[in-house]
Amino acid sequence: SHRIPLSDGNSIPLLGLGTYADPQKTPKGSCLEAVKIAIDAGYRHIDGAFVYFNEHEVGQAIREKIAEGKIKREDIFYCGKLWNTCHPPELVRPTLEKTLKILQLDYVDLYIIELPMAFKPGDALYPKDENGKFIYHETDLCATWEALEACKDAGLAKSIGVSNFNRRQLEMIMSKPGLKYKPVSNQVECHPYFTQPKLLEFCRQHDIVIVGYSPLGTSRDESWVNVSSPPLLKDPVLNAIGKKYNKTAAQIALRFNVQRGVVVIPKSFNPQRIRENFQIFDFSLTEKEMKEIEALNKNVRYVELLM
Repeated sequence: SHRIPLSDGNSIPLLGLGTYADPQKTPKGSCLEAVKIAIDAGYRHIDGAFVYFNEHEVGQAIREKIAEGKIKREDIFYCGKLWNTCHPPELVRPTLEKTLKILQLDYVDLYIIELPMAFKPGDALYPKDENGKFIYHETDLCATWEALEACKDAGLAKSIGVSNFNRRQLEMIMSKPGLKYKPVSNQVECHPYFTQPKLLEFCRQHDIVIVGYSPLGTSRDESWVNVSSPPLLKDPVLNAIGKKYNKTAAQIALRFNVQRGVVVIPKSFNPQRIRENFQIFDFSLTEKEMKEIEALNKNVRYVELLM
């Protein structure tokens, strides 16, 4: 029942399970188990992507839970993502169809452009030249968006949105001649050290829901994380407020965003933490506590997307 309406009449659960995983370091089957545990714990929103290489496990988990009678397909909100090598309009629908085939589902609930920049199309997901430099691709985001609109019309995606877009990029889509559907959501990094006040305000004015990734900070993986920034969950303010409610710093960080209408998708494959992250709907932060947490903003990005 903890859902927030989207501008197209659909609605998105405020808390989702992030399934980001490094295929090199993640044991086979761990995503399958995590999604099943999450569904049993009450999660109905699963955030995935083709480049996590585990959509087959996510789809299997959803289908097993449907077969058990635990859920119906329409109870689940699945978000898939269009990768950077697939921006040319003619590649959009075949890419989504490939995702649906991997999931063995008929539609995704939300399909989003993962990044507002493109790599050279082809088999390499991270194409590089002989000097190890990324090979980018000239792209027209408005044309890519039109191809997403066609996927929605075809019933392959119930809703369409974007990710890692700034205000200028959102405005470019929204002022596009002949716009059929505007983005219902923008998935960006968002947590107490990076509260996104300006982008949040802009999106609120335009009925675009912010979905916050890395809502607990991130792992300390130097290959993609700025590890010089302080770990969020050690923050004294979050821990002090947590003591008051008998909650963890993580639960306070999640509650903070949910309470201001930001959807959170913490990633965890740890059964205890998956369940713990869900226990945020049985208490409320006071206005004073919300302001204290807002004041922690350091404009620190953990995920710097150096590509």
